[in-house]
Amino acid sequence: MSQAIPPITLPPAQNPQQEGEWLERSLHQWLDEEFLPEPVNGEIAQRAASIYVRQRMEGENDVGSLVMAIVTEMQAFDFSQSFYGEFAVANAVSDLLLDSLGIERCCGQ
Repeated sequence: MSQAIPPITLPPAQNPQQEGEWLERSLHQWLDEEFLPEPVNGEIAQRAASIYVRQRMEGENDVGSLVMAIVTEMQAFDFSQSFYGEFAVANAVSDLLLDSLGIERCCGQ
């Protein structure tokens, strides 16, 4: 029988605004490098970072819950000028967070 994947928890936020600034810069860079640099990438990164900051300020530390909040709230964003959608953005945020924690994405270790 397979084992459930344990949740990944971030340390409690000491400075959510600083985390959000890091996330916005990192996500914007990822979006620009993954396909083409587009003006909308900055808006996408800013919106995802603001969702993240608000969630962290409300005490959310679970990476899975943060990703779901980004997916849910980014559904209202107009992605018509982008190659991306809410799932790609949320997955990129997850990858950036896991990288920052030193967690190998392929294996969860």
